[in-house]
Amino acid sequence: MLDWIRNRFRRGPVVPVVRLSGVIASGGLLGGRSLSMESVAPLLKRAFETRGAKAVALSLNSPGGSPVQSALIAQRIRLHATEKGLPVIAFVEDVAASGGYWLACAADEIIADPSSIVGSIGVISSGFGFQDLIARIGVERRVHTSGENKSMLDPFRPEQPDDVVRLKRLQAEIHDGFKDWIRQRRGKLLKGDESMLFTGEFWTARRGIEFGLVDGFGELRATLQARYGDKVRLPVIGPRRRLLSRFGLQTGGLVIGGGIDNIGTATLAALEERALWQRFGL
Repeated sequence: MLDWIRNRFRRGPVVPVVRLSGVIASGGLLGGRSLSMESVAPLLKRAFETRGAKAVALSLNSPGGSPVQSALIAQRIRLHATEKGLPVIAFVEDVAASGGYWLACAADEIIADPSSIVGSIGVISSGFGFQDLIARIGVERRVHTSGENKSMLDPFRPEQPDDVVRLKRLQAEIHDGFKDWIRQRRGKLLKGDESMLFTGEFWTARRGIEFGLVDGFGELRATLQARYGDKVRLPVIGPRRRLLSRFGLQTGGLVIGGGIDNIGTATLAALEERALWQRFGL
């Protein structure tokens, strides 16, 4: 409480910090730990409405995820920045790749550690095929649809070439949108050839700065103090804690009211999240 009072009345420039850490997915997925428009929008609003703000800093650490949620969050960042006339600076921690880099490009400047991972400007879809497994254990798959393509990419049936063609077409359309966003935000800063930059490959920021994917190296606090002075205030804008959580209590999830279904869902979500991070060696 005393720290809050001191920060409240302490003089000096203010740069609110919004921490964007985790996999990008629609609200409710990944056990509520994901970045989504629903979870991030209130934080952005509070940050950009902070009295006396000179800029807004994004502390980024994300391996990507949903292209839709990435686009929505990035567009909201630009909307606030334009309305308030505030510069936005993204600071990359371990990784800003795929959708994470999409978010980074919403900033006016991207600062990273030389060992940060950036890039992965591409679209991926992955899954499993279980048709041989269910045949081996004597399970019959029964699916009835209205519409010949309704069961496209059913993991319990053999993969169909036409389904893969349709999927590739969808991916290409999403990839085109991703590339357009990078061109719009990075423009002439890009130094590498697009045939290399947009393959989905990722690099350390040490290489990324050569390609124009990153603007400079640095750490959030040191960089902002160098720009705005040692007295700069850096309030972290986080989600408001509910009353019960302030006393160490929770409702729902695995603490109260959890069951086998919740445990299974949470386990699958954790595995999916871990797989996304491991793509980048993390």
